[in-house]
Amino acid sequence: MNIAKNYLEYYMQQCIMIAEKALQKGNPPVGAILICNDEMIGSGEESGKTSGDVTLHAEILAVKDAIARNHTSKLRHAMMFTTHEPCLMCSYVLRHHHIPIIIYGSSVPHVGGATSHFGLLRSHSVPGWGKPPKLLSGICADECNRLSTRYAERHGRAKD
Repeated sequence: MNIAKNYLEYYMQQCIMIAEKALQKGNPPVGAILICNDEMIGSGEESGKTSGDVTLHAEILAVKDAIARNHTSKLRHAMMFTTHEPCLMCSYVLRHHHIPIIIYGSSVPHVGGATSHFGLLRSHSVPGWGKPPKLLSGICADECNRLSTRYAERHGRAKD
């Protein structure tokens, strides 16, 4: 994947700003956006903790936002930027919609769709999913990890 570093960092900074808002509200600091042809077609701010609805992850909300904006057909051509590796639940949604490129900051090895032993983002074995998306990790990772550390410190728990 040959995408310019400043392009990647520009969009990841937008995710970080969204994640900051989530953190200020008491949610895990995750922000996600969908980009298609240099246009933001969807965005999502993590809100599962404060809403009590575990399905309100930033990546899912970004997909739902794109669909609400009538961009369903663009999902197959979009890039997902997110501050954290998509979890298993989010990975299923991303694969279902055939999002071809996923770019993230922090890895989440125990429940991540790419780095956990479940590997939904890397799987070739689910009929209908086609080939796995291209994955690019570690973009603005230090900033994304700092957000996670701040969240963990506020909530008295180990970094997720």
